Amino acid sequence: MIRLLGYFFGIACVLFLGAAAVVAVYLANVAKDLPDYAVLNSYAPPVTTRVHAGNGALMAEYAKEKRLFLPIQAIPDRVKAAFLSAEDKNFYNHPGVDLSGLARAIVVNLQNFGSGRRPVGASTITQQVAKNFLLTSDQTIDRKIKEAILSFRIEQAYSKDKILELYLNEIFFGLNSYGIAGAALTYFNKSVTELTVAEAAYLASLPKGPANYHPFRHPDAAVERRNWVIDRMVENGYVSQSDGAEAKKQLLGVTARSNGPSLFASDYFAEAVRRQLIGQYGEKALYEGGLSVRTSLDPQMQLAARKALQDGLTTYDERRGFHGPLKTIDTTADWGKALAEIPALSDVPEWRLAVVLAVSTESVDIGLQPARDGAGKAAAEREHGTIEANNMQWAYRSSTGERKTAKSPEGVLSPGDVVYVERLGNEGSTSYRLRQPPKVQGGLVAMDPKTGRVLAMAGGFSYGQSEFNRATQAMRQPGSSFKPFVYAAAMDNGYTPASVIMDAPIEVVSGGQVWRPENYGGEFNGPSTLRSGIEHSRNLMTVRLANDLGMNIVAEYAERFGIYDKMPALLAMSLGSGETTVLRMVSAYSVIANGGKQIKPTLIDRIQDRYGKTIFRHEERLCDSCNAGDWQNQEEPNIVDNREQVLDPMTAYQITSMMQGVITRGTAAGKIDLGERDVAGKTGTTNDEKDAWFVGFTPDLVAGLYMGFDNPAPLGRGGTGGGLSAPIFNEFMQAAVKDMPESKFVIPQGMNLIPIDRKTGMAAMEGDPNTIIEAFKPGTGPADSLSVIGMDSTMAPEEILKTSPQANQAVQSGAGGLY
Repeated sequence: MIRLLGYFFGIACVLFLGAAAVVAVYLANVAKDLPDYAVLNSYAPPVTTRVHAGNGALMAEYAKEKRLFLPIQAIPDRVKAAFLSAEDKNFYNHPGVDLSGLARAIVVNLQNFGSGRRPVGASTITQQVAKNFLLTSDQTIDRKIKEAILSFRIEQAYSKDKILELYLNEIFFGLNSYGIAGAALTYFNKSVTELTVAEAAYLASLPKGPANYHPFRHPDAAVERRNWVIDRMVENGYVSQSDGAEAKKQLLGVTARSNGPSLFASDYFAEAVRRQLIGQYGEKALYEGGLSVRTSLDPQMQLAARKALQDGLTTYDERRGFHGPLKTIDTTADWGKALAEIPALSDVPEWRLAVVLAVSTESVDIGLQPARDGAGKAAAEREHGTIEANNMQWAYRSSTGERKTAKSPEGVLSPGDVVYVERLGNEGSTSYRLRQPPKVQGGLVAMDPKTGRVLAMAGGFSYGQSEFNRATQAMRQPGSSFKPFVYAAAMDNGYTPASVIMDAPIEVVSGGQVWRPENYGGEFNGPSTLRSGIEHSRNLMTVRLANDLGMNIVAEYAERFGIYDKMPALLAMSLGSGETTVLRMVSAYSVIANGGKQIKPTLIDRIQDRYGKTIFRHEERLCDSCNAGDWQNQEEPNIVDNREQVLDPMTAYQITSMMQGVITRGTAAGKIDLGERDVAGKTGTTNDEKDAWFVGFTPDLVAGLYMGFDNPAPLGRGGTGGGLSAPIFNEFMQAAVKDMPESKFVIPQGMNLIPIDRKTGMAAMEGDPNTIIEAFKPGTGPADSLSVIGMDSTMAPEEILKTSPQANQAVQSGAGGLY
């Protein structure tokens, strides 16, 4: 018996050793193909790029995987406790594989065998790190063995905190969010440090299966799983019994964040920044690089820009009548469902879609589009309202051009018509005004003239209506708003504001073609000063000035100011017949406003990489003593402005002074009112009134805009820069500068202020009612005799008046152009 037992023992030993050898060979074979876990040390996951406004408010996020990396030290203990309780309560005690947990899982799975239940797993957090970072998700024995081996090795190479940090920053939570920081923002719009016990427990329940515990599709399962995690936290001693019970009473509280810009009205600006980032760093850096971008956007100024442009566009559009309903739906059944399926303008929350339910001669009964909950479902209740007849009178005229096609709402709307409406009065009011998205469009830009920082940008009526940015992408003719640069070139080349040019018909023959430019309205006024020419936007004077100056010089100035990249030296270009953008025009005016310093327009102040290192800064001015550690009675820091001087400061002031005249007595007279604040600007109207421009500035802010159809077409009678765009500029500037200290345009040192006769440009006689104070550079001044540019000779004033009846009439009456 002893021999037999020994025999069997020997056989068992041989079999054991053989099995051990087979296992060893198997494990060696598996282990030799294991990935290098050292890559965990240089873990750099795809991280969300975040774009902020100038005040730090979040504008937009860009990511393929919504993730923000957080070091383990920044994650609160209660959040760690939730995940340890849900996933691996023995994490800080096991060597990578939890043998006791594995044994329990085996027992449970044997008990559940044949029941159809999903097998219970026993993967530790370390094993999940090994799988997520280094292996596939294949459900095979080989993969599980590799996972266990890697877990032991990872535990030996890294601290527990490092492993937990990798896990919490990598895992998928659903709703395209990765990592605990991204999940906290996505589900609760909170930072990780703000999460409650209940919220942390819910997030800890998601890695097992985000789709199974979706907050809107499976709310009951989500609450049940969350409460299970809370119970485990209590059981493990992380949360007291009372706190756990209180946490379980709380609602799920998920408020899923929108995918659009977080900062209202920033859509066009954010998209322009996104395009710049892709052009500068590429798509991979934008969507995976975790950049932190601080832009120049001023949120309050942006709201003012949006409102001013929208007000101007809708005012113009409503004056030209009603376009008709967006569509028609059946109101005999449940109109709410059909109305809910029609997309509304998401970035114009003041307006809501409504369906007409009944129409009378005095009012319209409407049903409002149902609001949606977090799951995207339309509300069951139906909201109603009324449009009184006096709140839709503008729609009595059709957009076909007829002055009036209806006398009451019955001639405009019918039951089933879907339209936009805007609530009148406070929340709860049932009175509404009829609205319609305008067909006319425009773009507006506001800039700090000292730095080139773009403070506000409106690229159209609504980003939801059209993503095309008319402030940066639309190439439009600037018309007369280009003229200040022709005059600036002249001021730099020997002319003065008192120089006199003939305002009379002119023919230009080129290549067998005859060009006969005209002033707006067809009038001309004989000899007039340059000031008069720019104030009243005289085309004939500008053409003569450009011809006398030389178009090569004008083209060089236009390119120097950044209006065009390469401007043809053609006379017609002096009237703004080339194409440029609002952003370029505002940048060019900023050079005049800041005294002639070149600037680089920018939407971005600073960019930092994922580690906080600054990789881009717009500010290039030098300040060696600005970063002093402390104050030791040294003088205040001096910022060295090393930017190129592209325009004589005296010329800049002369043009500014002339453009102040545009507002006080020229083409924008009566349109701009900023109180006692200095303001200058220029209107612009292109041929056939297809574009209406206004660009202007105070000492601290430049703004410019145009209005026009995307497919250029006449704006109609009165469609001028002074009539359409100047009021928009005025509305914006009144809101934008109300909290700014008042400042005045600075007169350069050495400039002479001399009274002259505004008609002849010569020195004024004492008591002359037509006197104006004009700015002259040293060595220049009013002429002693009336020299008229565009005439063959220089003559005394009385001779010109004798030979030019038109000039005589102009001088005697002081008549000026209208636009």
